[in-house]
Amino acid sequence: MPGYIPIPTDPPEESCDRSPRRAGYHTDEDPGNAVTREQDAHTGVEKVQAALRIYGRYSRWGLFIGLALASYIYSLDASTTYAYLTFATSSFGEHSLLSSIAVAQSLIVAVGKPVIAKVADVSSRGRAYVGVLFFYVLGYTVIASAPNVGTMAGGIILYAVYIVLLLLKYTLLTSYFCSGYTGLQILTQIMIADITTLKWRGLVVALVSSPFLVNAFIGSNISTAVIEHLGWRWGYGMFAILVPVSLSPLIITLLWAEYQTKKLGLVKPIEPISNDYQDVLNEEISSDDTILRRLRRTAVQLDVVGLILLGTAISLILLPLTLSQTMNGQWKNVSVISMLTIGIVFLFVFAYWDFRVATRPVIAPRFLKNRSVIFAALIGFFDFMSFYLTFTYLYSFVLVVKTWSLINATYFMQTQTIALTLFGILAGVSMHLMHRYKYVLVFGLVVRLAGVAMMIHSRGANGSDVELVFTQILQGFGGGLAAISSQVGAQAAVPHADVAIITALVLLFTEIGGAVGSACAGAIWSNTMPGNLEKYLPWLTDAQRAELYGSITSVTASPRGDPVREGVIQAYDDTMKVMILCAIGFSVVPVFCALGMSDWHLGDSQNAVDSTDLTGRVSIGREGRWRWRR
Repeated sequence: MPGYIPIPTDPPEESCDRSPRRAGYHTDEDPGNAVTREQDAHTGVEKVQAALRIYGRYSRWGLFIGLALASYIYSLDASTTYAYLTFATSSFGEHSLLSSIAVAQSLIVAVGKPVIAKVADVSSRGRAYVGVLFFYVLGYTVIASAPNVGTMAGGIILYAVYIVLLLLKYTLLTSYFCSGYTGLQILTQIMIADITTLKWRGLVVALVSSPFLVNAFIGSNISTAVIEHLGWRWGYGMFAILVPVSLSPLIITLLWAEYQTKKLGLVKPIEPISNDYQDVLNEEISSDDTILRRLRRTAVQLDVVGLILLGTAISLILLPLTLSQTMNGQWKNVSVISMLTIGIVFLFVFAYWDFRVATRPVIAPRFLKNRSVIFAALIGFFDFMSFYLTFTYLYSFVLVVKTWSLINATYFMQTQTIALTLFGILAGVSMHLMHRYKYVLVFGLVVRLAGVAMMIHSRGANGSDVELVFTQILQGFGGGLAAISSQVGAQAAVPHADVAIITALVLLFTEIGGAVGSACAGAIWSNTMPGNLEKYLPWLTDAQRAELYGSITSVTASPRGDPVREGVIQAYDDTMKVMILCAIGFSVVPVFCALGMSDWHLGDSQNAVDSTDLTGRVSIGREGRWRWRR
């Protein structure tokens, strides 16, 4: 191609120091060499870099409008469907299973992220979005028609991720299936990293979340109207119609760009370049390839074995935290002990596989030597763990303790989201002006810690409306600053080829933290709430207390001042305090993790490790000239 000049991958002496050790890898091998050996697993990155060279005015607008619509529908989903779940479980008389469903959803969403990132890297961003759309529609259709809570939970899992099918049938690999909700989230973040430089990335990520400012109010009105007039099933079902309409412009733009780059020959087939390929990757790619050979090659590139081991290990370790409360003997139950033991064994097997066997690992050894990535993952884990400890039963708490209308209770639930969005934009502006992220990150985590600590009184039976709302705003203030800055810090620490999987892994550990937090909230609820109900409502029968425990609507049917409702409020008070004390302890850890992250300079490059721009060119010398890197 004219103007395409291959150059050495090592930067010249006069360029700034971007050595692996400075980048936080602390390894004798340049991570760029490892990425080069895996380049057949990063075809999606090559395609998106090539696409950025051919986008014109109208196609760029198509891309931006598509991303905006995708972000809006994601925001509308998040602003409405959480309210339906509370009423859906109560309609089946299974309100106490709210935590279990939240844990299962968090687990599937978490495990799905690296799968989606791998698919987007191995195939393309456009194909990944097509898979996302398919499972989004399928999952919500199942939920809307669920005859019981078990089917509803299955629909949530379908809508969350396709990894379950991947575990069952490896033949689905060639379809490049992707997940729905989690796919839309992770792919949008990956696309932003693909098309923005470091100094703008935080602001763009925050602006993509700006629909939450509108949907916090619109969504609350929609969910309230749906619950009161149509029922929770329609709340889920309408997204089976809205999502295809919203994602179509983005999918069409991406697939068109991929077609054009292929037509112009901007993306060349990658040939094996080293002897450490597995035999299946050394097989010659030809037109008479059998389906089995293609499946085997794709399986190696996706590291299907590693994904299965990781997903199984995480699920078997975390699910018993909640399931133990519904089993005979609880933690002494043989099934609980077996799941934990097998899960830990699978975790060690996964570590051995990815570090010693896999040639295209999910978690490459170089990632574990990158302190920015490790600390960003830990920040997300403990921050979400703390958040879900206090959030899982917050809606139920508000409906029981406060005399607010349903619409006002729904507005309240959006308070922290609004604060997260507003102060996330502030974080993006600050990072753009300062060209640094660490100051923003540390300050945000300290503020969030203060907000969690103040909930000790606001989440009690005697907490005022003002302090309850203020603590939510304060947490959103700190969380908005921390979430944006930690993600940018992790992405800055790796080459473009690793951005997708690193983003997925950080979000993976973040979601796992949420699952642990939900599981801990469920365990605290199951262990303390029945006893507290018996303590404050001793005159009721066991059956009456069980009804209050299992259905929130049976509690809200009694007015404030009624002895039964007041007794339930006192029980909520005691239970919530235990959750908040645990949340405070976990909120301290992210502050120390933030102090250990590298304070990268946020400039005009795609990342802070090499000198490449968004199209794969590399800066040569002090003049700032650019040439293509292959």
